[in-house]
Amino acid sequence: MAESELSVRSCRELWTILLGRSALREPAQIEGELDRHWDRLHQGLSYYKPPSSTSAGKVKDNKDVAQPLKDFGLRISKLLNLDQQQSVQLLQCYLQEDYRGTRDSLKVVLKDERQSQALLIKIADYYYEERMCLLRCVLLLLTYFQDERHPYRAEYSNCVNKLEKDLVSNYQSQFESLFKAEAPTWETHGNLMTERQVSRWFLQCLREQSLLLEILFLYYAYFEMSPSDLLNFTRMFKEQGFGLRQTNRHLVDKSMDALVDRIGYLSSLILVEGMDIDFLHKCALEDCTEQHQFSSAPNIIKEMDQLLLTFGDIPHHGPVLLGWVLLRHTLRPDESNPVIRRIGNTALQLGVFKYLSTMLKGLGVSGNNCTASTAKMCIYGLLSFVITSFEEESLQSDGVETQSSHLIDAACEVLSAPSLAEVFWEMKPNMGLGMILDSVVGMFPHKIGPLLQLLTALVSNKSTVKKVYNFLDKMSFYTQVYKHKPNDIISKDDETLWRRQTPKLLYPLGTGQTNLWMPQGVLGQVMIAGEQGYMVRWDYSYSSWTLFTCEVEMLLHVVSTADVLAHCARVKPILDLVHKVISIDWTVSDCLLPLTSRIYMLLQRLTSVINPPVDVIASCVNCLSVLAARMPVKVWSSLQHTGFLPFASSLLTNMSQCISAEGMKAGNYGNLLVQIEQPRGEYAVTIAFLRLITTLVKGQLGSTQNKGLIPCVLLVLKEMLPTYHKWRYNTYGVRERIGCSILELIHAILNLSPEGEDQGSTPTLQSLCIYSLANTEAGQAVVNIMAVGVDTIDLVLAAQPSSCGSEGPGQVLIQTVKLAFSVTNNVIRLKPPSDAVSPLEQALTQHGGHGNNLIVVLAKYIYHKHDPALPRLAIQLLKRLATVAPMSVYACLGSDAAAIRDAFLTRLQSKTEDMRIKVMILEFLTVAVETQPGLIELFLNLEVKDGNEGVKEFLLGEWSCLHVVLDLIDSKQQGKYWCPPLLHRAALAFLLALWQDRRDSAISVLHTKERFWENLSTPLFGTLIPPSDTTEPCVLEACAFVMKIIGLEIYYVVSGSLEQSLKDGLQKFSNARRYEYWSQYVKSLVCHVAESEDEGICYFSETQMLISAWRMLLILSTSHADVMHLTEDSTKMKLFMDVLDGTKAVLTTPTSVPCLRLGSMMATLLLILLKQWKSVVAAAPDILSPLSLILESVLQTDQQMMEKTKAKIFSALISVLQIQGLNGGDISQLPQLLLSVCETVKDEALALIDSTRHMRQMEDAVEHEDSMETDSPWGPQKDQRDGVCVLALHLAKELCRTDEDGEHWVSVMRKVPVLPSVLSAVELSLRSKQNLYFTEAALHLLLTLARTPQGAAAVAGGGVIQTICLPLLSIYEVSSNGASQSFSRKSQDSACWPGVYRLCMSLMESLLKTLRYNFINEALDFVGVHQERILQCLNAVRTVQSLACLDEADHTVGFLLQLSSFCKEWQFHLPNLLRDVQVNLCYLCQTCTYLLHSKKMLHHYLQAKNGEALPPGPLPRAQQPPQTLTKEAAGGGDREEAEQKALLAVQCSLLKILSKTLATLQHFTPDCCQILLDQCIDLAEYRTMFVLSFTTPAFDPDVAPSFGTLLATINVAVSMLSEMEKKKEPASLSIVSLVSSEEIQALKSLLMFTMENCFYVLISQAVRCLKDSSILPRDKQRLKQELSSELSTLLSSLSRHFRRGSPSSPASGLLPSIQSKPSTPGSKASHEGQEPIIQLVQAFVRLVQR
Repeated sequence: MAESELSVRSCRELWTILLGRSALREPAQIEGELDRHWDRLHQGLSYYKPPSSTSAGKVKDNKDVAQPLKDFGLRISKLLNLDQQQSVQLLQCYLQEDYRGTRDSLKVVLKDERQSQALLIKIADYYYEERMCLLRCVLLLLTYFQDERHPYRAEYSNCVNKLEKDLVSNYQSQFESLFKAEAPTWETHGNLMTERQVSRWFLQCLREQSLLLEILFLYYAYFEMSPSDLLNFTRMFKEQGFGLRQTNRHLVDKSMDALVDRIGYLSSLILVEGMDIDFLHKCALEDCTEQHQFSSAPNIIKEMDQLLLTFGDIPHHGPVLLGWVLLRHTLRPDESNPVIRRIGNTALQLGVFKYLSTMLKGLGVSGNNCTASTAKMCIYGLLSFVITSFEEESLQSDGVETQSSHLIDAACEVLSAPSLAEVFWEMKPNMGLGMILDSVVGMFPHKIGPLLQLLTALVSNKSTVKKVYNFLDKMSFYTQVYKHKPNDIISKDDETLWRRQTPKLLYPLGTGQTNLWMPQGVLGQVMIAGEQGYMVRWDYSYSSWTLFTCEVEMLLHVVSTADVLAHCARVKPILDLVHKVISIDWTVSDCLLPLTSRIYMLLQRLTSVINPPVDVIASCVNCLSVLAARMPVKVWSSLQHTGFLPFASSLLTNMSQCISAEGMKAGNYGNLLVQIEQPRGEYAVTIAFLRLITTLVKGQLGSTQNKGLIPCVLLVLKEMLPTYHKWRYNTYGVRERIGCSILELIHAILNLSPEGEDQGSTPTLQSLCIYSLANTEAGQAVVNIMAVGVDTIDLVLAAQPSSCGSEGPGQVLIQTVKLAFSVTNNVIRLKPPSDAVSPLEQALTQHGGHGNNLIVVLAKYIYHKHDPALPRLAIQLLKRLATVAPMSVYACLGSDAAAIRDAFLTRLQSKTEDMRIKVMILEFLTVAVETQPGLIELFLNLEVKDGNEGVKEFLLGEWSCLHVVLDLIDSKQQGKYWCPPLLHRAALAFLLALWQDRRDSAISVLHTKERFWENLSTPLFGTLIPPSDTTEPCVLEACAFVMKIIGLEIYYVVSGSLEQSLKDGLQKFSNARRYEYWSQYVKSLVCHVAESEDEGICYFSETQMLISAWRMLLILSTSHADVMHLTEDSTKMKLFMDVLDGTKAVLTTPTSVPCLRLGSMMATLLLILLKQWKSVVAAAPDILSPLSLILESVLQTDQQMMEKTKAKIFSALISVLQIQGLNGGDISQLPQLLLSVCETVKDEALALIDSTRHMRQMEDAVEHEDSMETDSPWGPQKDQRDGVCVLALHLAKELCRTDEDGEHWVSVMRKVPVLPSVLSAVELSLRSKQNLYFTEAALHLLLTLARTPQGAAAVAGGGVIQTICLPLLSIYEVSSNGASQSFSRKSQDSACWPGVYRLCMSLMESLLKTLRYNFINEALDFVGVHQERILQCLNAVRTVQSLACLDEADHTVGFLLQLSSFCKEWQFHLPNLLRDVQVNLCYLCQTCTYLLHSKKMLHHYLQAKNGEALPPGPLPRAQQPPQTLTKEAAGGGDREEAEQKALLAVQCSLLKILSKTLATLQHFTPDCCQILLDQCIDLAEYRTMFVLSFTTPAFDPDVAPSFGTLLATINVAVSMLSEMEKKKEPASLSIVSLVSSEEIQALKSLLMFTMENCFYVLISQAVRCLKDSSILPRDKQRLKQELSSELSTLLSSLSRHFRRGSPSSPASGLLPSIQSKPSTPGSKASHEGQEPIIQLVQAFVRLVQR
């Protein structure tokens, strides 16, 4: 990239640094710069040397500069007559700072003659600017080297002291050479020196003369001038004619007059300053005139006398002559009196006082304010001494009136200097300018103007306000003029003294009004008496403020008469004084109430006359503006009655009415603007009006009085902003001022805070502004202001006499453009989103031809160097446009793109550039990464290189922004002045954008940079100051960005491919205990936010960002622990507890929005860590207590935004209970926790009932219409898997489970009606088939309760059967054509309505099991209502073997097993159903046996029927989430194993169903012992369930279940048992290899249980048949034979099996009794002999064989 720091600093850059506008702001840095460039400042303009052969030779020998640049440097040297080396340097500086092309385009430019000539002229301008900047630097030093308030005073002072010796001689000789210089010609300077260039050269020459004189004047203001120097200067200025006799005066044109005048003013001031009048005055007062330097130089005095006698032909001579008269008069009063008189008269004839006021005004308008105020100090001394020394009459040559008013004008100009008013009031009243005050007081109130003009100038700060107020409050003379002597007067004979005979009212006003009353007997001195009339000064004390009130009252009386103008002339100075007084000291306004309250009436009367006095109206409005700043409501309400402001005659209701201005009246002001101001081209009232409205908007009114201000603002937007630039103007600069004021008003409106505005349909001020700027020509006017462009601004600035002025037209223009940027930015930001593109956006983004679109204009503001805020705001607007506008900035830039990119990067690289511009450029690029792909490619400037193996490699181009970014994050640069924290943060934000947008090319280049990761992660290893003392929140953001970049890298890159340096960095991070450090810091941050509820959250967004980034790192560490080296449990425990403490701190405080936001973030992290770090949590200390505290706090804040946080806390509590339980029985907080949860459940259930009913009503209403709506427009859907309601139910379930004996929950449920509300909600949900998740969770809770007697009683008592029994019908359909359709094939783990049905079945089973006879009627009701589904379900196993279907069958059979204990009741109530169930159970037994017997058949069925990849998963007991393995995903072996696992899962389900079926059948068959031993059993009570057939069961519904079925069942069980025993080798895919040992043990028990029950049923049924008389003896015989042989075979194989050692049945020892829990292994009591079951069977075989 181009060399960013040249060896030579340009003068402009030096000036920017000295002004404090660069990155170098420390005093030591300023001192360094001054030392380095001292020689340049010392030499002044002679630093620039003429060409020389030696210099040319050095240029030729310089190898570092390219030949084309050398050649061009020589051309510059010729044109500017400048040293060749300096020419080359100048060229390099120009290319660095001001060249607007790329380096490549430069080569073309240098070769092309026309283009190179244009470049030469630009460089000439740059050179002139450099010379000016050099002089400005010296001027700046002289301005502030004695100013105690300036931050660099000491450094400036040192430098000035070093310069002091030769400064004058150097600069004086430079001045002489400038005004004597011959104008360049094309013969001497080359053919580019055209007339225009010569004129440009001469303008520069005048400017330099003016600046040199300014420097000399300021120098002599601080340092004494010797008499000989004064003589020399006088001669020099005489020779030059005070600027008027320039060598090249033929070149002076009109535009240069101001400069020539300025040279004259400064020449004159230098001579007056050289006479040291102040010191002379002091010497005269102390009577020691011999101390003055001129008293010892008589020869010089004579020479000066001779010289000055020749003066008098130029106005600039006046002050010099006046000063010399004083000097001569004071030092040698006796000699040369005629000389003094002649010189004095000449001065008066030149109109010296008028000249002085003109001069001070001229100096004040342009240029350095310090120069103007120093000039005022100088003239103050002159005037004070003149007035003290000479009688006032002697100072008046051409009539008393005019000279006196010029003297007062001059005095007012002088006194406007900041400190002089105070000096004035501290002087004796009869001294100096005090004498002028005395003389004007003598004419008061006959002449009001002069006194008030003087006093207005004397008001400068609060102390002077008090002085002026008191001075006017206690007047002792009242001067009146009479044409004739009045009658009520007694006078002395000589008419010098009058006395009043009667009291008199001084104003002819009505009774009751304020007036002045002159009592009788008052004496009056007659000052002037004659035929013209009398002037009398009455010795009468009064307050002028009362008099002023009377004057205003008089004006109100005569407003429509011919006297109005005369009265206006008296009232205007009063208003101006009032305006200045209250704007400086508000406290006086109460005393001025009689005056200020009359302004409204005055405004109303004056604006409605035919020819309104505009200046008085402007003064009135200015006063009101000051009042409005303090009491806007009062001013507003009074103004509304005046008719001055625009108003609406009808009510404003909508935007279109406002924009069309329908019913709006322009008010008196509107008429005044159109009828008076625009034709005249003077706009005093308009400027005052804009100031007033802006003040009202900024006061409280912007929010409260929206409606009233709309007409005023609309007038500005419709009538002024679009057209003000076309109006007629008499004065230069007023147009810019009006534009600036309009934009200030709009800016104030757009910055109003929106909360004060009522968001109704009626437009607000803000929405009106936004709409009109976006859609009307007002917006186009703003666009036109922005399109002024950098070149125009530079031209206006160049045309100003001096660039230091803060109020010049250039500064106003810059301010206007800046406001336009800000306004446009705010309009786009606040504009309501819409699909249509507004005209404003269109104007901003349209592609114009020839690169004249606005985007290019905005981008080119980067070239502006004067005010750093201008390019910054332009880039900010570009950033906004790049984000919102659908266009490519790169395309808009067109051919200028590369040059603009270079300019951006040059400023970004410069070490001295203002830091805020750099930050803004980086922010713009950060936005561009995401939204402007073309632009960011341009700035990244990556070059492609083909690497080995055809892989593309990327390299950084010369003009890549990544060079700068890498420099900024370099750990060695941190803390240097050019890399402050804000800039570092911006660079990191840019890098983060690259990672977030996955700019792989840029990322790959960054990876290759050495120490990249080390530099990047530096902030994470620093130590931050505690949150309470944080001053630079951007450091927090920097750390957050680094964390996010590292997190994204770890997430996206496979751990094996991570850079080694990053791995090392992470290892170091872990070793340095940084995890603990950051965890602690984040916790302290969170706690700090929690503690400082309102005040300390000024950097909340940065805090939030850091916490979010830290959260991301921690979440990543749960899955990438090895890469991130976060493996130690102790560290994890510390981190986890910090997160918990932070969450607690922020969620248990009184809630503010920031706390809630952070709380939500922390709760999410807590939940994830709970789930991922179970082992750590299990070992953690008490977590429940803080969590329950948090829950209580969160539940109390009932806010919508808390919903998610509540859910997270519930979820966390559930996880903790599952991991830790109640931590060894610590039940202290259980009651409170239960209470909170139950309250929530109740409230949520009731809310759910309401919302569900509402939904149903809405649906009923919608059903009648053909609605296309797909989204439900109603309130928030309460039923979500992770909603508060569902999670609260789950938590309640966990708590009830922990509280097994029910000592707490019973009391809580008595207090809080949980069950009724939950049951009502479940009933409604089932009926409407809505709220699936809620229903499921509620049933789980009921199921948990139903497991204990108390709970079951509570649930049954709460009316569970009414809730479930009938409503449950709504959630399933019973199909008529076979069962298979109605059974879902979904995985049984996902929530679904069949799952709800299964839960209901389980609930019934559980209640019946717990409550027994107390619940039998409800159970029979349930089975009766749902009999169809029950029977279908039992049948369905044959056709659908999905796990969901089997699960339902399992639940159904489980329920029937419990119900089968109550056969007699069942037989009594539902005999038919009982019979159907028995038959279906037998068939089910047959189906299960067949499917278990024929594995291949089952496998085939699963593949064919399910038509999907088999859901794998081991036994359903190990509740693992089902993972669907697709055919492609797994290889052959995996596939086979998956199928085996799926098959096994189905087999286990079938086995469970079979075991429960047989256990149920056992209740439907006679008791074994009874039937074997008891001969008189009633056989009719029991039906025969199996037919006499011994064939293996067929898979056919027509074949009835038989004894063969039962035998087959036993066989299957035996074979499965032996299969488990047999295959222990790991290679085969046996059951053993697929499941764990505990599961095998459980399986064996289940098989034994099945076998025992089967034997039991078989024996019972066989004996039943044998005893049944209806069966033929032949069949009985056959039964005996078959059973005898089958059972003998079975017994032998069984006994073999038992000899090998096999688990006992869960029912061993108590065979005949009922086993209610088939899956729990019972006692393993093995007897010495054989298994009891075998003994029973052997006994039966013996019985059969008899």
